[in-house]
Amino acid sequence: MPVDPRLVRHVVATTGLVPADATRVIEDVLAFHHEPVEAYVRRRHAELKLRGAKNADIFTLLRDELADRLVAAPDLSERQLRRIIYG
Repeated sequence: MPVDPRLVRHVVATTGLVPADATRVIEDVLAFHHEPVEAYVRRRHAELKLRGAKNADIFTLLRDELADRLVAAPDLSERQLRRIIYG
């Protein structure tokens, strides 16, 4: 994904990073926000399970997190989340 040079200049000016580092940081942030909903749900579910969380709590947290994303995901029901995770 190409990075807007104006954004690179802004990040360089406001952080003191060199252009190459600013570009890398911007690319990392864009990649983080570009993760598809299904991949995000599977990844977060696995992370939370490893921490010992129970599915009921995980599904509530996932719905909250999805709603707070930069570009909010559709409001998924617990059933829809289960289908993403377990097929």
